[in-house]
Amino acid sequence: MTNTRILDRRGFIAACASGACALAASSTSCASLATRPVTAVDGVIALAFSEYPELTRPGGAARILPDGARDPLLVLARPDGQLTVLSTTCTHRGCAVETRGEQLVCPCHGSTYDRNGAVLRGPAEQPLHKYQTRAVAGGVEIIVRDGQ
Repeated sequence: MTNTRILDRRGFIAACASGACALAASSTSCASLATRPVTAVDGVIALAFSEYPELTRPGGAARILPDGARDPLLVLARPDGQLTVLSTTCTHRGCAVETRGEQLVCPCHGSTYDRNGAVLRGPAEQPLHKYQTRAVAGGVEIIVRDGQ
């Protein structure tokens, strides 16, 4: 004999809401980051901390898409207060990596990178492309010359 429980509409909605809340509370995935469009001027993207306050906190992250670029970039705040900017394109087969805590993970084949772009686990063999940054008053500049 099977034990079948039929949920009414209210029970179904409550169960879905509970699951969604649990997922949101436990998720640190980049998929939850909104991709924000940015404009490069003379190959440089300027980000003001007033517009990206998440970058002032260790572990903070922002996902940006430069005008004309195909793939977003991840801007990651490190514990030392510095920022790392990485391509989201996995070097194995080109899927988009996602943040998961202190790591970046490719959902396609499982390649794992640290927040500096170094490969922690393959099949990827090459690090993520890293962009140069320079600190400026109230923000950071990202060097993306040549349309990268």
